Amino acid sequence: MTRRVLSLCAALLAVHAGAQTLVPLDSRPATRVLPALIAEVGGGTVQVPGADLLGNAQRGADPAALAAWLGAQPTNEPLVVALDAFAYGGLVQSRTSPLSAEEALARLEPVRAWGGRTGQPVYAFITLPREPDATNRERNLAVVRQTVEWARQGVFKELHVTWDDALPGSPAPAEGAALAQEAPANVLVYPGADEVLAMLAARALAPTEKTVRVEYSDPAKARQVIRYEGIPLTQSAENHARASSFRVVTEGPADLTLYVYNGGDPRQAAVRVSSLLRRGPVAVADVAQVNLGNTRLWSDLATLRQHANLRSLAAWGTPGNNLGTALAHARLALEGADPVRQDALLAREFANDVIYSAEVRAALRQAIPEAELNTPAGQAKLLELARDYFPLRVGLTYTLDDATLPWGRSFEWDFDLKPR
Repeated sequence: MTRRVLSLCAALLAVHAGAQTLVPLDSRPATRVLPALIAEVGGGTVQVPGADLLGNAQRGADPAALAAWLGAQPTNEPLVVALDAFAYGGLVQSRTSPLSAEEALARLEPVRAWGGRTGQPVYAFITLPREPDATNRERNLAVVRQTVEWARQGVFKELHVTWDDALPGSPAPAEGAALAQEAPANVLVYPGADEVLAMLAARALAPTEKTVRVEYSDPAKARQVIRYEGIPLTQSAENHARASSFRVVTEGPADLTLYVYNGGDPRQAAVRVSSLLRRGPVAVADVAQVNLGNTRLWSDLATLRQHANLRSLAAWGTPGNNLGTALAHARLALEGADPVRQDALLAREFANDVIYSAEVRAALRQAIPEAELNTPAGQAKLLELARDYFPLRVGLTYTLDDATLPWGRSFEWDFDLKPR
């Protein structure tokens, strides 16, 4: 298909799509840029606050400015919102904010009133903070309990209560279990954080349930409890599937196969993914290591030219991060992805999850001390190192136009790719 035809398809799809409003946890590319691109993969447009309106590691979002922004957005599509952004200023601030429960809930009033004012559904989520960072768990729990009550009253179409980075000894799994026992049907409770906005966008834009079959590279290991979630990988996959408008099936045909690489021979895994693609749509979540894609798996898939045929791929974060973003992207791609946007999103996922996470980040840390990354020299070194891995060929071929470290640290980057 020529680029001109692809562009025409994009224009036609965009004509029929509405504008959805997303309010992310904070300004990180994983929480702000990626969910918006996933929501737009079908050809629509998304309203999302500028990075300057959202929180970062040093400061929280200004609730008044965020409320003013929300009040100026279109009201003809659902709202998908991270409640922590309003209540505390962001995920980081939700752990240490000095606000009382009453003050945090007052900051949620613009969101609570939005559905009644617009007549549109609200898809929201709120997190249980991680240990040992949380300084006032009882306050956070009180706020969560009130949002659950609002969901019971119909303020939210759906509310997802998720817990963040639950290492051994964290009280969050027990807190979540207690909340789930009394939660109404429109409240889901499970481990997650950064990936949840994308999944809720999939729920809002594609509410009809589709089926997914999950295959693991190491089935026995998949039944073990995974780090950061406190539950088996198999249960995490079911949680994230449900939260992304999928139902897990084990027999019969399925709309999607999610291949989860959780260890073992990466070359054999790449061959298996290639075989699965001959049978139907496939997404790949690489969860063998945290925040680090497996270079052998992905280089073999690229050699086989199969990364371009996936519905989605994810390897950038925790197991839950990767499962959630892969499933959300795949769910919306199954609705009929714009071919230009789909290819560009796969390219971005590969550039971030494989090239940066597995190659560039380590080289950057070796070249520049972490404390000096938030300098012109650090930013220049990032661009210099990253350009060695481009051009990148997916369907189209992409060059790296620019790259930055938006939070002044090596953990995440932001970047622009240009097709040629």
